Amino acid sequence: MTASLAQNFAAYSQWRADLSAAIEGFRNWLAENELGDAQTDLRLTQLTEKLQEDRLNVAFVAEFSRGKSELINAIFFADYGNRMLPSSAGRTTMCPTELLFDPSRPPCIDLLPIQTRGNNASISEYKRFPQDWERVDLHVDSPEAMQETLHHVSEVIRVPREEAEKLGFAVGEPGQAAYQVGPDGQVEIPRWRHAVINFPHPLLQQGLVILDTPGLNAIGAEPELTLSLLPNAHAVLFILAADTGVTQSDLEIWNEHIGNRGGRKAGRMVVMNKIDGLWDELKSTEEIDGEIARQAQSCADILGLPATQVYPVSAQKGLVAKINGDPALLERSRLPALEYALSAELIPAKQDIVRDNTEQELQDLQTRIQSLLDSRLNGLKEQLTELMELKGKNKGVVEYMMAKIKAEKEEFEGALQRYYAVRSVFSSLTNNLFGHLGLDALRSLTQNTREAMNEATFSRGLSEAMTQFFLIARNNLINSGKEIGEILDMMDAIYKKFAVEHGLKLGNPTPFNLLRYEKELERLEQWCDDHLNTMFQLLTHEKHKLIQKFFEEVAVQVRKAFEHANRDVEIWLKAVMAPMETQIREHQMQLKRRLESIKRIHQATDTLEDRIGELNHVEATLQDQLLALHTLGRELHRLLHPEEAPAVQAAA
Repeated sequence: MTASLAQNFAAYSQWRADLSAAIEGFRNWLAENELGDAQTDLRLTQLTEKLQEDRLNVAFVAEFSRGKSELINAIFFADYGNRMLPSSAGRTTMCPTELLFDPSRPPCIDLLPIQTRGNNASISEYKRFPQDWERVDLHVDSPEAMQETLHHVSEVIRVPREEAEKLGFAVGEPGQAAYQVGPDGQVEIPRWRHAVINFPHPLLQQGLVILDTPGLNAIGAEPELTLSLLPNAHAVLFILAADTGVTQSDLEIWNEHIGNRGGRKAGRMVVMNKIDGLWDELKSTEEIDGEIARQAQSCADILGLPATQVYPVSAQKGLVAKINGDPALLERSRLPALEYALSAELIPAKQDIVRDNTEQELQDLQTRIQSLLDSRLNGLKEQLTELMELKGKNKGVVEYMMAKIKAEKEEFEGALQRYYAVRSVFSSLTNNLFGHLGLDALRSLTQNTREAMNEATFSRGLSEAMTQFFLIARNNLINSGKEIGEILDMMDAIYKKFAVEHGLKLGNPTPFNLLRYEKELERLEQWCDDHLNTMFQLLTHEKHKLIQKFFEEVAVQVRKAFEHANRDVEIWLKAVMAPMETQIREHQMQLKRRLESIKRIHQATDTLEDRIGELNHVEATLQDQLLALHTLGRELHRLLHPEEAPAVQAAA
């Protein structure tokens, strides 16, 4: 692990921690100054939780015998003086393996038995039921004991062909040499469906998650890899072998699961491993470098990439060089160039995503607090103006002022009826929105689709049912978007009306759209059209297996997308109504204070001068709060944009 990768990731982790602490400080300041409310507190709490739970997911994908596990060892585990993950000729990692660190659990490996594939449940669902996993303790103080324990990910079992096929393995199919019937009538398959290694490695402790995938057969058999884990990875390292270049099975993995249309393009890197196989003592360094460059260019051309995205390395020599402290061999292995690319491209890209999401939320909250303080200050100035006008005036003038404020109060209370009407319409539109977007509608759609597929007598009926499922789901999102547009238009109009009529500082309602979920639905539909809803699949697979694959693989991911959309919409609905509620409550309090202030002067319970003095003190407090808000805002901006600091200092 180069210093740059470790240092940059540590810096990113520290940035998150500093930002989280600053947000917590902002929340405490709001509470101390009585400027927050339950909704603001909830939004800030969710922001800090997201920062604390933030993960950087890096997936390593390759066909068998490309040196994938060796590459992980070389980048992340060389400090242990030996190979941690099993790495030898042939197949080593037999099941998808996640390496992460959760401080709430002991160092261990949790292993999900392969037999769980027979149930209609995904890996993510099984993660909620730890009793279904087998746990093996990981003795981190002993590299030898760790090596032995980590070999569990290589374990296999032999089962009858029928059981292997039932569990989703393509037995005996052309091009699927990994799963063949042996002389004993048995098929060798992985013992485990999924492994989670909980390991206190420095980078894992800071939020890095490594996904080590087995070869093509396992990728095809475990749909959650291709539908969720790989598409959501922030970086995917696709490993080739320098001696073979891009084989047919390599190309199949690339086209199907990594470089496919509609998928993520950022963070996809190709590693051409085993370049030490091209080191020839009878050739000059220039000749060897030329041969490596030509092979890299050939791989890039086949995969449709610029050659700069192909990184030639020797993971094995890089690991040896790190363990033996051989800088010349390390440089020749070219591993530092790959590690630098990971550090220089992946971490800043991830930081940009976190920054954008955090900054938008903080700016919205700061604008709300600014509006609240401005409103209080303007109300206070009105009170001071009224009281200053009362100096030297008789009792009749004071009574006139009281009547004037009472009239304003009554007028505003009349306006409140419009607000309550808006609340009623808002509630109605919200119900309409969740009528389209809600999980009840999706459950109904899923049930109707299942019935249509079960009743279908021909392949065309199955195909139409899948197409109709996505058509209705997409229309539900489109109709939800229209309801969101109506809510935005209504809130924009009422914001402006109350601003003009009563001077409320509401700004513009927070915008929102469902585009990211529409894109996710498009991606899932494309996957379905490529892998299930094809004439070949419809004609070659039994009906019940095709139905099972659709609901276990596709419908589950659609449900997840709708669950996330529901959660985000609920947060937005609260956020779009909160400024209105806060400002109305504040305006009511200001009118009440003005009326009480005039009443007290009218009843001579205190002097006019004393009251003006009190209000001047409150005004000074409000000015201090505004100054503190701006200072906190600048500090948060500085943390969000550390790259601007030198320019700011130079300008100063």
